[in-house]
Amino acid sequence: MPSARAIGQGDLDKPIYAVWEITLRCNHACAHCGSRAGPAPRETELSTAELLDVAAELIRLGTREVTLIGGEAYLRPDIEELVRFLASGGVRVTMQTGGRGLSPRLARRLKDAGMKAVGVSVDGPEAIHDVLRDSAGSWRAALRALEVCREVGLITTANTQINNLTWDKLEETGWMLRDQGVRVWRVQLTVPMGRAADRPEWILDPPRILDVCDTLAAMQLQAVQEARDAGLPPSRAFAIQSSNNIGYYGPTEEILRSYPGQGSAYWTGCQAGRYTIGIESDGTVKGCPSLPTAPYTGGNLREVPLADIWADAEAIRFVRDRDLAELWGFCKTCYYADVCRAGCSFTSHCTLGRRGNNPFCYHRAATLKKRGLRERLVQKEPAAGEPYDFGRFEVIEEPWG
Repeated sequence: MPSARAIGQGDLDKPIYAVWEITLRCNHACAHCGSRAGPAPRETELSTAELLDVAAELIRLGTREVTLIGGEAYLRPDIEELVRFLASGGVRVTMQTGGRGLSPRLARRLKDAGMKAVGVSVDGPEAIHDVLRDSAGSWRAALRALEVCREVGLITTANTQINNLTWDKLEETGWMLRDQGVRVWRVQLTVPMGRAADRPEWILDPPRILDVCDTLAAMQLQAVQEARDAGLPPSRAFAIQSSNNIGYYGPTEEILRSYPGQGSAYWTGCQAGRYTIGIESDGTVKGCPSLPTAPYTGGNLREVPLADIWADAEAIRFVRDRDLAELWGFCKTCYYADVCRAGCSFTSHCTLGRRGNNPFCYHRAATLKKRGLRERLVQKEPAAGEPYDFGRFEVIEEPWG
């Protein structure tokens, strides 16, 4: 998610925030990776000159923040040149990383080039993290990366995937990260895309969203109280930021959607292609970096200018143009349908094969529980084995218990 200052009034329907996969090459091959990144880059990744041309287009379009991802973004030898170019154009540049190989020298060079912040993925206690990352030593490398970035003066955040392996370790993980000096902890449900689709048993059981949100909200309230007890304003508290696929209109909604001490917020619908844009390393453009590639490609930057893709491509404009007709299942009948539009589009599409119905919803799970019911996911179609691919699950309704 972009920083709070990245988006202002009147910025909707502009690509204010871009997440840019600049390579699919990675020194991990995480067992839940949505892009199926690994040792090899894509065969058709943009050249340095093409990267800089795209960066210039983003600057012209008014993009204020760019997050570089991979694969592992820093494995591209021209990353410093790209960071420097974007920063010189007034863009706030950040990076998301697994942290393996992020040395003090490299972190210093990235900061000197103009990078402002780095988010490091830490998915739980050491044993669980290393299973998810499919790499022994990955957890220790991630914590070292946090330390390295702080030492050179980069703002550091942490990101955690929530699934059936991690949901009951949230308190342990969150407080550990706080003690490591992390100020902002971003959490996101693992979605069955890419390699995660090959491990359906890892995908969170939908009713567990109640436990997840209740735990995270209680932690946030505790962190705010601790800040007050220390004589600090709430804005200095350890901040838990829920992603676009956690929450939805339960009693925890405002706690998890709002930044401590900075007003009240709640879910107002998917923003893909409204102020966010995703770019893949071969020039493919999507309205959100998390969206599966096949159904959401708006065009390729080698063939069509970015401004034209943003303005005209149906796959980019779908949030701007859609109505309630695409809703189905529980979401079609929901009280919050008009504003929610079935929550996160990438989550619902990768889970059920199309958007418009989202089983990972607090309001939905709580409503069904009152009726003595719960939902269970059963995989019906596997993923094909391509980057950003997905299969299809079916929702089974059964008695609570």
